[in-house]
Amino acid sequence: MSHDPSTVCQCPEQNASVKGTGKKFPDATSALGYPATLCGMAAVWQQVLAVDARYNAYRTPTFPQFRTQYIRRRSQLLRENAKCGFEPGLRKQYLRVRSQLLALRYGPLSEQSSFRASSVRSSRTTLDRMEDFEEDPRAQGARGHRRSVSRGSYQLQAQMNRAVYDERPPGSLVPTSVAEASRAMAGDTTLSENYAFAGMHHIFDQHVDSAVPRLQFANDDKHLLACCSLDGTLSIMTLSPPPPAVKVTLRGHAGPVTDFAWSLSNDIIVSTSQDGTLRIWNTEDGRCIREVSDPEASELLCCTFQPMNNNLTVVGNSKHLLQVVNISTGKKVKGGSSKLTGRVMSLSFDAPGKILWAGDDRGSIFSFLFDMATGKLTKAKRLVVTEGSPISSISARSWISREARDPSLLVNACVNKLLLYRVVDNEGTLQLKRSFPIQHGSQPLHSIFCPLMSFRQGACIVTGSEDACVYFFDVERNTKAIVNKLQGHSGPVLDVSFNCDESLLASSDATGMVIIWRREQK
Repeated sequence: MSHDPSTVCQCPEQNASVKGTGKKFPDATSALGYPATLCGMAAVWQQVLAVDARYNAYRTPTFPQFRTQYIRRRSQLLRENAKCGFEPGLRKQYLRVRSQLLALRYGPLSEQSSFRASSVRSSRTTLDRMEDFEEDPRAQGARGHRRSVSRGSYQLQAQMNRAVYDERPPGSLVPTSVAEASRAMAGDTTLSENYAFAGMHHIFDQHVDSAVPRLQFANDDKHLLACCSLDGTLSIMTLSPPPPAVKVTLRGHAGPVTDFAWSLSNDIIVSTSQDGTLRIWNTEDGRCIREVSDPEASELLCCTFQPMNNNLTVVGNSKHLLQVVNISTGKKVKGGSSKLTGRVMSLSFDAPGKILWAGDDRGSIFSFLFDMATGKLTKAKRLVVTEGSPISSISARSWISREARDPSLLVNACVNKLLLYRVVDNEGTLQLKRSFPIQHGSQPLHSIFCPLMSFRQGACIVTGSEDACVYFFDVERNTKAIVNKLQGHSGPVLDVSFNCDESLLASSDATGMVIIWRREQK
């Protein structure tokens, strides 16, 4: 169920009740959106909200809906008080006292995974080395051979990009001189100003107490959102007209739902589940159009549509198998299967649909060449990120800004870092560009590129984290890359998704909560 913010919420710690005003929930605010004199104050209140959110799971365990109501009203009151301009030192003291009281009442919180190097399994780290995949040695002798293929469009584009990069500092992505005119069109606002998200526009908790591993706005849509849950269902939600509500619940899977994808026209959703089935759903009425069972009865862990042909879906399972499925017939495509070194955890096509990347739980990323005519997969390259560290998310982008077409891959691996790779040729070879520190040791976290082409200097990426925060990073900054940090979840943030115009951001966590954040109105 979803909740209107004008509710009566009781605070267990204070044994008091607060009644809502009945007014529309205030627009999101953050330290980045306040005047300079209030930035420190807003930051303190964000920290207070984060502490409350982390203890929220302990409140009224038999009435989980209350926890959602509580944290929404708490967020509203904290932000209202932050505008009053009280002495920051007093608020910091309040934060310490409140943390101590919550610890006394509920017990100390266990620490999330740390950033210490000893916590990372790094028996063989090869973050920046891509190896050729040799052809079957049975067909070419024991030694095999390295294939020599023209690098084509990706190499040509890399050469074109390098001509622009020569004017930029090492590691830069966005050309300063070329981008001046387009940045002027955007009002010359900075990334920090543009991505000033905070507060809570709305919360959905129909999957409370069951993790929501994936969520995604519909293609080219501002207000249609879907998510899947380990409770075995999927939800399609509408945010407009108000109030936000669950439009339809997709029921039929007999096990936890691990992944899903929207078709290009948004009329179909495909989903995978640990029950070993791929299901095709009508998004209008929630009917299951077709069910495709895995021949090996293995758990299905991820799926994605072929971007140029939505009749074809690629599915990864727990027995290391990657398979192309024709959803119109429910049959698997001949030649459209391949084995990885581990459980297939993540998938992503490039924009033209010619290269597919797949990540497994052994720490490898494979690239495949996709035959558009037949659906056949040809294994091309393999990159070992870190042996034994699952690749939980892969996102491909053919550009990061309007002027700089820089084919890139964004990767979440359990190495306490978010990794950004450059795609250097038409076989999907990857070259590590840079990394960003996050807490990621075991959970299936996901990240995204911001959907709009940037008119500004800099380019933004967003990721969940095991410390219950959402992080915005500027890939252009060499230091202090964090643009914004959203706090309010009570568990690891598993997935994030922008709507098409970036006015709303959705995030989901391991406790089943989905938060909709509204961007600051300038």
